[in-house]
Amino acid sequence: MTEQQLPAWADPSVSPAALDPQGVSRRGLLRRAGLFGAAFALGSAATPALAAGDSGRPADEDPRLAYLVGDHHIHSVYSHDAKYTFSQLAAAGAKYGLDWMVFTEHSNFGHADFGAALEHQEILKARAENPRQLIFQGLEWYIPAAEHCTVFTPPGRHEVDLLTRFERAYDGKLLAYDKGGPGDADTARNEAHAVKAIKWLAEQRRSGYVDDVLVLANHPLRLGIDSPHELRAWRDAAPEIMIGMEGAPGAQGAAIPGRRGATSIRGEYENKPSAQSWPGYPADAYLTYGGFDWATATVGGLWDSMLAEGRLFSITTNSDAHRIVFDTWRNGDWPAGQNFDNTGKLPDPVNTDTAQPGSDFWPGQFSRTHVGVTGYGYRAVMAGLRAGRVWLDHGHLLDGLEVRLKREHDRGRGVTLGGRLRVRKGEKLTLDITVTTASRPNPQGVPPEPAHVDVIRGAVRGPVTDRDTWKAPDTRVVRSQDVSGRTGTYTLRVPLTAGDESFYVRLRGSDGNRNGPGYLGASVDPHGPTPHAPGDGDPWADTWFYTNPVFVDVEGA
Repeated sequence: MTEQQLPAWADPSVSPAALDPQGVSRRGLLRRAGLFGAAFALGSAATPALAAGDSGRPADEDPRLAYLVGDHHIHSVYSHDAKYTFSQLAAAGAKYGLDWMVFTEHSNFGHADFGAALEHQEILKARAENPRQLIFQGLEWYIPAAEHCTVFTPPGRHEVDLLTRFERAYDGKLLAYDKGGPGDADTARNEAHAVKAIKWLAEQRRSGYVDDVLVLANHPLRLGIDSPHELRAWRDAAPEIMIGMEGAPGAQGAAIPGRRGATSIRGEYENKPSAQSWPGYPADAYLTYGGFDWATATVGGLWDSMLAEGRLFSITTNSDAHRIVFDTWRNGDWPAGQNFDNTGKLPDPVNTDTAQPGSDFWPGQFSRTHVGVTGYGYRAVMAGLRAGRVWLDHGHLLDGLEVRLKREHDRGRGVTLGGRLRVRKGEKLTLDITVTTASRPNPQGVPPEPAHVDVIRGAVRGPVTDRDTWKAPDTRVVRSQDVSGRTGTYTLRVPLTAGDESFYVRLRGSDGNRNGPGYLGASVDPHGPTPHAPGDGDPWADTWFYTNPVFVDVEGA
């Protein structure tokens, strides 16, 4: 199949009635992917067109989508502080329904000198063992003057070379460009080097050295060292490359009662402000709220302040798998004379039959990022992420979610997550939210049941003057729909009206087990996620879903 030939599910002439209510059937998509076999698994030119039929569709109408489930932040024996082999992790991802995975080993000299090349051979083996999974090789970059980022590229002859060249030239840990506090002499230099790094990645894509590359900030508020101005600077350096951040970190099992101690917090967000932290963050920013980063969970907070500029900045979630809760494996023993610095790889793990310490879940076991695609393949997933067609859930809260915004009397599909709808002042709009509830118990054995769906709306005011702004004062929950007891697939139709200025809408919902007034008050968010008591954060008892925004551009605004 060439890029110009379309499968039936991507052909715009096919009747919508012939397709799954969610758009393109994910099961059908994967079944068809299996028919094309190695062509898809290798990410070759046989991958269907990423925007099949787009050129012929009306303005403000997005294509039909299938959602592929993945995790962009996973560590193996090629990270100095992890434990598992690629085969173990890929098998776990397959068990929990993941379609795509990104292995992101920590930057260090052992990895740069030895591990990356060895890791690639393991990646090839894992791809062969799991032909229906899309397995990316990536890197967890120590951002100069800040925290960590996922960096990844699709399969290709330069995928390893790109990552190792980038690691050596731009990693804050390897260069000792880690300082970024207000009192550090090298902060400006280090922050500038991070921007230079993202621009370098963008140039590798523009030049065709690699087909694609994406960057996502990891656990942004864990240490409070990713300042608002740094997040904006990274985004602005190459918005097609630096596309977003973890809305919820991994390590969601860190505060299971009785496991890690009385001070443990979900996500391992157990830190206090330090000399490296941006001083404008309140102390409460260092906690998770319903397992989500404060920047995301606060309605009218940092994420909303970036969206209020009218520019997409996506959120994701993932496992950050290092050491799995209740797992029985330990690290293997080093042979004499070997260590991580001179091998780039930990010894393979050994099963002890006794529970070992851990904070994380297996990839796909608890945290899932759903990406809307128009074809099956590595580039299709990356295109979906770049377009912002993303929603995320914890605890397998939903089986499916489809969001479409259109003018009140339009017959088309409208635009979806990450998209933009152009309207006139005063136009009536309809937001269609199609929910598919969980059809089976989650991996904890609990049948997930959503209790409410919240619509959050914020005004778009354009670029901010103060690059360290972290509030969007005109963003708030405008509707909360009780969906308790509803099962199967159903559609909520929410009426909206375009006012004098452009705006965006995003969605959130939960199992309803735990909520309270949001961080900026009940008038902004009457029942948002709340922190748990230290040491008492059972993640399965407090599960949420979030979506990316849809933007509405009002003519003349």
